[in-house]
Amino acid sequence: MSNLPDNAPPAVSPILPVQLGLDEKFQFRCRKGIACFNKCCENIDILLTPYDIVRLKNRLGISSREFIDSYTTDFAMDGQGTPGLKLATKTGSAACINLTPEGCGVYEDRPAACRYYALGLVSMRKKGSPTDEDSYFVVKEEHCLGHKEPVVQTVRDYRRDQGVDVYDDINREWRQIILKKRSSGPTVGRPSERSFELFFLASYDIDGLRDFVTSAGFHEVFELEPAFRQELMQDEVQLLKFGFRLLKQVLFGEQTISLRPDAAQKRSARYREHLAQRSAGRADDLADAQDKIYESLGD
Repeated sequence: MSNLPDNAPPAVSPILPVQLGLDEKFQFRCRKGIACFNKCCENIDILLTPYDIVRLKNRLGISSREFIDSYTTDFAMDGQGTPGLKLATKTGSAACINLTPEGCGVYEDRPAACRYYALGLVSMRKKGSPTDEDSYFVVKEEHCLGHKEPVVQTVRDYRRDQGVDVYDDINREWRQIILKKRSSGPTVGRPSERSFELFFLASYDIDGLRDFVTSAGFHEVFELEPAFRQELMQDEVQLLKFGFRLLKQVLFGEQTISLRPDAAQKRSARYREHLAQRSAGRADDLADAQDKIYESLGD
């Protein structure tokens, strides 16, 4: 029920109802010196992607866990409670936590959503289709004067100039996971809490994912070539993409990571050992939490 008076004017969406392809053009330019500069940073609602977090935590010189605790707020991305993160705002306002009097304090490593502005991205997967389709639209807010700037470019060129094409490429498999989960709906079923824990780890906590992949329990379950394992430890982008493969394997049964033949037996033995330790009062909370995740990996 609406609490607006009967004569209230209808809400006007800032989204122009015209879908654009990569080679279609639009008029927009943001620059220092424009009267509205940084106005868009004063009232934000920015969903963070996995690569956003990698770039930002490295920019700030902190761990992914520290970044999550200090620079984000959590929310549910769907009715099943899939965990998401948004960029935090300054205390008592809706302004971006990274906004300074001089402008964006992390501009070179700003999130994908900031790079897209004043464009928006919509990814859709038609029923029965194995692939998703991207389309773009213009966001035209009242405060933004960039739409009056005499600069016209294609969506493709704008994405490249803003560096968002790189972000989209790295995050693509993650977006596909979200789309597949939404499009499948109840046919996939509600993921277990352990699956949600793994989703959070693989999506947002890259440092925790690295520890997870190097742990003895992971090694007992999965068979990785030593050179590939070493690459994962040295390249965070490759580690992110591996995490997405892991999520697809756990959530949708897409088997792309080899399981060791004796993985199930070793998992059971390891879990029984920790149950015994816990009953004796010598539980290791971290190992116990990891074991719960390991149990779901080969299911």
